[in-house]
Amino acid sequence: MEWSWLLVLVCPLMMIFMMFGMKGSHAHGHSHGRGQASHSNIDQGVQQQLSELREQNEQLRKEVDKLSRNPM
Repeated sequence: MEWSWLLVLVCPLMMIFMMFGMKGSHAHGHSHGRGQASHSNIDQGVQQQLSELREQNEQLRKEVDKLSRNPM
């Protein structure tokens, strides 16, 4: 009897168990108030970076428009 096909079945099953395990640890970690505060700080930092990138994008867009109107 060939057992190699069991490896094909074991990999997805292990992934499912690992995903459930990760889900459980995330749910447990969010019950603490400290986790909420750190996520809030991270969200604020990401929002600030996003705002800065939008400003840079707008500046670059203006420069490209200026260069396309006045070719050398």
